[in-house]
Amino acid sequence: MMSSTPLANKKIHYIPLESDPIIFTELIQALGVNSLQFHDVLSLEFEDLSPSGALALPGPVYAFILAFPTTQEYESELKAAKQRARLDGTQYQGSGHDEPVIWFEQTIGNACGLYAILHAVSNLGAAGNTHIASGSVLERFLAECILLDPVKRAAALESSQAIADAHRHAATQGSTAVPDAEDEVDFHYVCFVKSPKDGHIYELDGDRNGFVDRDAFLDGERDLLRGGLQVVKSFTKNGDKQFQLMALVPTSV
Repeated sequence: MMSSTPLANKKIHYIPLESDPIIFTELIQALGVNSLQFHDVLSLEFEDLSPSGALALPGPVYAFILAFPTTQEYESELKAAKQRARLDGTQYQGSGHDEPVIWFEQTIGNACGLYAILHAVSNLGAAGNTHIASGSVLERFLAECILLDPVKRAAALESSQAIADAHRHAATQGSTAVPDAEDEVDFHYVCFVKSPKDGHIYELDGDRNGFVDRDAFLDGERDLLRGGLQVVKSFTKNGDKQFQLMALVPTSV
């Protein structure tokens, strides 16, 4: 599976990432994340994945990343929503440490896998002190960009050669043929995290107008494993089995 996003108006394009937990784990390690890994999620049932389940995940779960097929209608809807927000003055402009989550607007074509990864590892809260190495690429990048508005934050990512190099290495490690950076591909990545600020579960997609608070949809469910699975099911409710789900969890001993 490869990552997808509308390429129109994107100035920079990356080779899309193959949806492989090994590749995703190697990329976060290259950015400076320690003792965490991406793990395939083989069921959408909480009972299967809970500590006593047959497909139990190492815990705690810090994030989910979902890769799913998109349609032209889906992409057009996202684009139209962002255009409306710009016109009516509701474009997301948040920044700083008081925001419930850290969100990046996607301005790099075919890089939604990278954005999903950044959304996952940028919202670790206090756990980031343990898992993000001091002086690492990720620590330096976050220190630079958290205080920036979304436009400047996006520009900071575009100009990060260290992240671009790490992504390029990861994108050429897959088992399938490596596509060109400007090829249109059919899958898109989104990330789901629990806010370290308010405990709500958020959908993070760089193609939207900011983050999406899923607390109302979940009726206040704050457990990321249980609540995250409910949100994922809303993306796959039509029975489409062409999706892949990964969880960011502690490295297995």
